[in-house]
Amino acid sequence: MSTRAYVLALCTAVLGLVLIFRQVRRGRLRAKYALVWLTVAILVVPFAVVPGLLDEVASLLGIAYGPTLLLVAGLAFFAVLSIHFSSELTRVEERTRVLAEEIAIMRYEIEARGINHDRGGHAEQ
Repeated sequence: MSTRAYVLALCTAVLGLVLIFRQVRRGRLRAKYALVWLTVAILVVPFAVVPGLLDEVASLLGIAYGPTLLLVAGLAFFAVLSIHFSSELTRVEERTRVLAEEIAIMRYEIEARGINHDRGGHAEQ
């Protein structure tokens, strides 16, 4: 890779780190997800700082062309991330369903006791 490419990769990694910290500080990104992105950014930095490292690691893994390693690693990362978010989404959907059922039961019990409860949160008798 050229010097420009290394500088661009380093700037991108540093910018990514700054953006992640800003998102966490503003409460837009939870710490457990920030940790994943921080790890990725930190793993990219050595490849940007040390020329030839990507090619050496790719060669050790039997990959002839260094950027192919980035492509394969990126695809694997996003596949694992997709599976993780799918499981998180499934858990949240299940919890939402349970909460909706509990609310429906509570409404039924309130109505069974003869208390008329409007949607605005005011009880009438």
